[in-house]
Amino acid sequence: MASKPSVLFVCVHNAGRSQMAAGFLRHLAGDAIEVRSAGSAPADSINPVAVEAMAELGIDIAAGSPRILTADAVETSDVVITMGCGDACPFFPGVSYREWVLDDPAGKGIDAVRPIRDEIRARVADLVAELLPARI
Repeated sequence: MASKPSVLFVCVHNAGRSQMAAGFLRHLAGDAIEVRSAGSAPADSINPVAVEAMAELGIDIAAGSPRILTADAVETSDVVITMGCGDACPFFPGVSYREWVLDDPAGKGIDAVRPIRDEIRARVADLVAELLPARI
């Protein structure tokens, strides 16, 4: 792994789960980890309820925009975390792949999105502890 690890979060629309995960990783790791997110079929914009849920914790993800998943983004990442994108993610030797099974916040209200957000926060905190053990 490079001196500055790179993490790519992938979900289908890159509008909810992956955007929240990227927001938490930026918040918790600062610039110590390169943070990316993408989707196999990106939406036009970030899920407004995901934006609202993150804003409740003081994390602003409103300026982000869904991006298309590319082979280059996967190949140049140290860790790729998929969240329901199925077989759309290409495989490259040397890349660490992890699947996070999480409910999709699409179409859900804020009360249903908060537990998804909180689960993502816990998993991202564990990821930071793994990738940056000196920060604990």
